[in-house]
Amino acid sequence: MDLLGDWWTPLVLREAFYGITRFDGFQQELGIARTTLAERLRRLVDAGLMEKRAYETAPVRHDYVLTEKGRDFFGVLAAMNAWGNRWLSGDEGAPVVFEHDRCGHVGDAAVVCAGCGEPLTADAVRPRTGPGYPPRLAARPDVRARFEQS
Repeated sequence: MDLLGDWWTPLVLREAFYGITRFDGFQQELGIARTTLAERLRRLVDAGLMEKRAYETAPVRHDYVLTEKGRDFFGVLAAMNAWGNRWLSGDEGAPVVFEHDRCGHVGDAAVVCAGCGEPLTADAVRPRTGPGYPPRLAARPDVRARFEQS
């Protein structure tokens, strides 16, 4: 959340998925201050979600292109889009839909269990600590109680 903790960063990533690659394109589409955009792009490059590719040398200008790590963020944006389509669309319908290249159907993202394919919903899952959970936190009684097996 440190990386995505502001509302501009997911919007920059969204525009990158929509095909924007140039600084001025992001700035124009989002109406974001140039200094704010420069900082968000720098953070996304530093975090490995985007990379800079020079397209002009005098003066130096860059495209900002999604990396594999950045493209993997699509599921998060697709889930946010699906939520917005369900809860925020007006009578005219969803503002953005996704057409699946392979089958041609328009659909929303769905979070499903990788094991059985059933939907993962808030009332059908229990959070558990994973192998990478910090041991110093896992040892705390309040954390153990929150992630306790039932």
